[in-house]
Amino acid sequence: MMIVEQIWTGNSLRNFNYLVACSETGDTLAIDPLDYQKCLNRARHNGWNIAQIVNTHEHGDHTGGNGPMIEATGAKLLAHAGAGDRISGVDRGLKKDDVIKVGTSVELQAMDTPGHTMSHVCLRTISDEPALFSGDTLFNAGAGNCHQGGHPEQLYETFVNQLHDLDPNTKIYPGHDYLTNNLAFTLNREPDNDTARQLLAKLEISHDPEKPMVTTIGLEREVNSFFRLTSPTIVRELCAVFPDLDKRPDTRTVFLKLRELRNSW
Repeated sequence: MMIVEQIWTGNSLRNFNYLVACSETGDTLAIDPLDYQKCLNRARHNGWNIAQIVNTHEHGDHTGGNGPMIEATGAKLLAHAGAGDRISGVDRGLKKDDVIKVGTSVELQAMDTPGHTMSHVCLRTISDEPALFSGDTLFNAGAGNCHQGGHPEQLYETFVNQLHDLDPNTKIYPGHDYLTNNLAFTLNREPDNDTARQLLAKLEISHDPEKPMVTTIGLEREVNSFFRLTSPTIVRELCAVFPDLDKRPDTRTVFLKLRELRNSW
């Protein structure tokens, strides 16, 4: 059985780190362990052995803990096959559909998910309990930016061709805690989204990144603007901001305009 520890770093960038463990053996995979000390302490507390590290992409807030973690554990480092020149010491380059085995009971499949950067991987579980470790591609109620080596056109392709049709029960484990801010953006773009409004009202009282809410793809389709590209309200509101926009824009245009607005929101 897979065990997931979602570790809140408490830093200014609001990073999440992850430990994915095999319940039968204690073998563990660390995902983007920037706060390596918290990850090591949690693993030791649970009696786990960190044998592998995956960096979802090359940004320093995801790779910064690699050296100390490897020094402490001897773990092998895995990352996108195209990121080798930007992440030092990669032992295994991951390509689309490559499988990562953790102990005897956990298997994760690599997804090649460009957009935030062009060498980004997400990891999906191969099990009856679907989950996605989405790095900075998909956030709870939001999408990654493309400022440092990415491209919004590629992010659109990743969303519509890979993420949208995942099992609706797929749990989402992102690289940062931006949930409440992203819900506020959804309501800015789609003010009649009652599901997003009710969820934000609840989280404004109860949200605690130490014990974060875990969304699903099914919920994301309801509250994440970047999945709601045919919403009449979103289209109408975009046309008000961009008067030259076609009154029936295609989904690519809607996505790109939403990403443009989110850049400065």
